[in-house]
Amino acid sequence: MAAGDLFVIMKEFGMEKMKKLTNKERVIMELFWQNGPMFVRELLEHYEEPRPHFNTLSTFVRRLEQVGYIGHKQYGSSYQYYALISEQDYEIYSEYRHGSTMPTVGTPIKELSLINNQ
Repeated sequence: MAAGDLFVIMKEFGMEKMKKLTNKERVIMELFWQNGPMFVRELLEHYEEPRPHFNTLSTFVRRLEQVGYIGHKQYGSSYQYYALISEQDYEIYSEYRHGSTMPTVGTPIKELSLINNQ
């Protein structure tokens, strides 16, 4: 998927103003990117001691879901969470939307003209 396609999809889903990840959120997302779908309890196992409390980690995961980084699949009363955006797409998005003035490969021509006219 080209970066331009990513921006079109994000706009369609109301995600064009997705916030930048905090350090703790970034650690959680990296665990999902490296390990794939997980339940919160499985996610917790990837932390070294002292581990965060289950409820704290669960709150972070639900917040990431609310802002569109994570989705879930329900299994009875449990939820298995998974990343909705790849690490590569996040990096492209983060560079472009959070301060970089250099366009990335695949940036739509319309957006390139806006960058050049600044």
